Order: sequence, then C-alpha cells, then structure tokens
Amino acid sequence: MTALSSPVHSADVLRDQRRSFVEAGSLPKLGEATRISGRTSVIDGRTLWFPKGGHKVRLASIDVCELPQWSYDPRRHGESMIPKPVPCGPLAKGWLKRTVGNAPVDCRVRVYDADGALVGRCTVRGRDLALEMLRVGWARVMSPAPAEYLTWENHAMSARYGMWATYVLDMPEWRRKAVDRTLARRPIADFNLLAERENEISPPFEDARTRPKRTDR
Repeated sequence: MTALSSPVHSADVLRDQRRSFVEAGSLPKLGEATRISGRTSVIDGRTLWFPKGGHKVRLASIDVCELPQWSYDPRRHGESMIPKPVPCGPLAKGWLKRTVGNAPVDCRVRVYDADGALVGRCTVRGRDLALEMLRVGWARVMSPAPAEYLTWENHAMSARYGMWATYVLDMPEWRRKAVDRTLARRPIADFNLLAERENEISPPFEDARTRPKRTDR
C-alpha cells in the first residue's frame, strides 16, 4: 500500500474553534451508527472538525502524540548527550492533513469521547484514516481494534516508521504528567518526563535503562 499523493494544503482548524456540539435530534445513541460526511479541517493527528455541521470527530481505536508533545531521535547528533527532539504531535497532524487533503471525509460514529467529541471510523477516497496513520507509524493501536490495525502497527514498528523511530513517552502518561500543554512547550520538558517514565513504547529504546554509564568523564 502506498502513501496518498493528496494535496498538503488542507486548512488548519481555526484557533477559536469551539467544542463540537450536535443538535439534540441528531445525537447518536450507543451502538447506533450515525453518518457524518463533508469537508474537514484537521485539529490534531486523530481529530477532525466538520465546519458545516459543527462536529468534532475523533478516529476510533488509535492514539497519537498530543500537539505539544515531543519525542526524541535515538541517533547521536554531535557531542550533546540530549537526543535530538522530534515534534511527534505536529508531524502526526501533518500526515493526517496530507492524507485528507481537500477531499470529503465520511465518518460512521457511535459514541462520544470524554471531551464531547464523536468517535468513529472515518474514510477518505475509500481509505481508512486510522489505518493510514498506523501504517506510517504516527499512531498506535488502542483496543478494541480490528486485527488489521494490529498488523499494520506491527509492520510500522518493525520498519521503524514515524514515532517508532523515536523515543516517545506513552501518551496517556504524558497527558497525566504534562503540566504545560501549550504549543510553546519546550523539548526539555518532555526530556525530563522521560527520565522518570513509567512506560516506554518505542522499540529503539527498550534497552535504555540497562545502557552502561560513560566512564570517560
């Protein structure tokens, strides 16, 4: 499967975009699929905004870095002991924007997320957006999920695509511990969180805790 060659100029969501509210008559009930379709703006790597209906829709069964979140390149760059920071949140958003482009998106939503966003499966040009994010390594699987999602996640991990080529803190842990969640957040803030991590999800750093200490200084 190859990457979509869609335009990359899909509009960002406006800074004053409010929480998604749906008219009472169109609220989907639990287990009852409701279709939402049209052109969208991208809020982050797993969330879309449908301006025509005022709906915020989150892709089901995946998680991505938050926009202010940083990951780290495991390769050494110069003499610095601090790995090179990678803006995993913006990169995830950028890939979703590229995949959507200016094409209409079709979503089947069933439930609400904790912040009021609708949650469902969304496609563009017949392609599952959540699966595309997993395929390029900028998302991870959250259960329950189709078996196909796990297959593509494992492929991305093995190939070191996207965030799997970096050292990244588990997203739920990041949300619990990150005090500053503004876009001005500095990379050193996440480097300090990683030093006291409870859970690591990046294969390149599985042996980080047992790496020998330097003795030449």
